[in-house]
Amino acid sequence: MADGKVCRGVRGATTVEANSRDAILKATRQLLALIVRRNNIDPKDVASAIFTVTRDLNAEFPALAARQMGWLDVPLLCGYEIEVPGGLMSCVRILVHWNTDRDQNEIHHVYIHDAVALRPDLCRLPPVDWHELESWITEQMAKPKD
Repeated sequence: MADGKVCRGVRGATTVEANSRDAILKATRQLLALIVRRNNIDPKDVASAIFTVTRDLNAEFPALAARQMGWLDVPLLCGYEIEVPGGLMSCVRILVHWNTDRDQNEIHHVYIHDAVALRPDLCRLPPVDWHELESWITEQMAKPKD
């Protein structure tokens, strides 16, 4: 790319407390917010994002959480994660394709709640102030949509 940016993948996963619309959206918003904040992602630089859920989560599309946070022009896709015996259930995963000038080793992947078991090698997340994070998410959702 002329501006020195390349497309990088940023991964994350979380678990959801219940198969309900509110629980899926809350967990997805928290995960996406942490991915955005840890990597200083501007939605204008996002090429696309893929959201997957385990088969026990079907009460809502997790990509709606990104729309709620203002990602109106970003192509989003939802799907099911393959079902592996003994695999983590009640799990939402996100893969964000992000145009950035950062090297791959500078990307911060985010795994929270029971999903830390998926990639303990990548769980370098500092302690999260969940109340402050919810306040930030509320601010993002209240911003005027272009």
